[in-house]
Amino acid sequence: MIDKFLQNALETESDAISDGTDVFVPAVMEHIEYAGIHSGDSACVIPPVSLSKESINTINEYTKLIAKSLKVKGLMNIQYAIENGKVYVLEANPRASRTVPLVSKVCNINMVKYATGIMLGKTLKDYKLEHKNIPHFGVKEAVFPFTMFPEVDPVLGPEMRSTGEVLGMAESFGLAFYKAQEGAKQFLPLKGNVLISVNKKDREESLKLAGMFNNLNFKIYATKGTHKFLTDNNIKAEMIFKLHEDRPNIVDRIMNNEIHLIINTPAGKNSEYDDSYIRKNAIKYRVPYITTIQAAYAAIKGIEKRKEGEYSVKQLQEYHKGIK
Repeated sequence: MIDKFLQNALETESDAISDGTDVFVPAVMEHIEYAGIHSGDSACVIPPVSLSKESINTINEYTKLIAKSLKVKGLMNIQYAIENGKVYVLEANPRASRTVPLVSKVCNINMVKYATGIMLGKTLKDYKLEHKNIPHFGVKEAVFPFTMFPEVDPVLGPEMRSTGEVLGMAESFGLAFYKAQEGAKQFLPLKGNVLISVNKKDREESLKLAGMFNNLNFKIYATKGTHKFLTDNNIKAEMIFKLHEDRPNIVDRIMNNEIHLIINTPAGKNSEYDDSYIRKNAIKYRVPYITTIQAAYAAIKGIEKRKEGEYSVKQLQEYHKGIK
């Protein structure tokens, strides 16, 4: 039951400044991966892109109630999960989280400065903070050390594995995500071949993904089960052999630079064959790889926006000028 919930629940979090009686929530961050991926490893976007106004209002209300009830003076981070419109509290941390600098940069709110002042005796009223419209997007992406550990399977889960993070900012979510991937050294291709190999529960979603990649003029490679599902549903794809099947197989094509993006959702411990070699070879030969369906959708949005043309680099202060 818990696993089913995690597979279907959006995760989001909220950073707040509280003086014990009043609370200011500058922004809600939406995680791109579903609940079940450690918050430190999940990409997240500010402002949220798919949360309803009702869910955001509920998150803000819950954040204020919890901070006041705990009489927090300073910073607080709360993680939530949303399933079918219902908001669940996962955990509340009365301390600064590492998303605080990201929220501060995207929203032009120096949260540490204000929280420190409150801990020294000031109140939120002294700062006269106001909620403002954020016209741009900031995407946090985790940075992983997997290149240093080639035998480690880079699958995301509840254990935190990242060692850092980067921030991408742009006028659209797609371009902000694309820039964040560049910062994390995951260079999404604008053309070429995409390998799609997903577990059975993700095949319906793989159908949508493959169709979207076809529309972007990518060639689709798919492993046997995924290939049959795609072609049975009129999606053009070429079958590719797994390591134990025949040659040229996935590893051969990765080595020959015939695959430019890999989407591989783990089959799990019940699978007859271990497919971790796909992800390990992606790291070895520096092919960008994605292990969740949600991140794959975000990647498509990023590629779509990037294909529209070159982007310019803007100073942080230029983004802040648009906040009103």
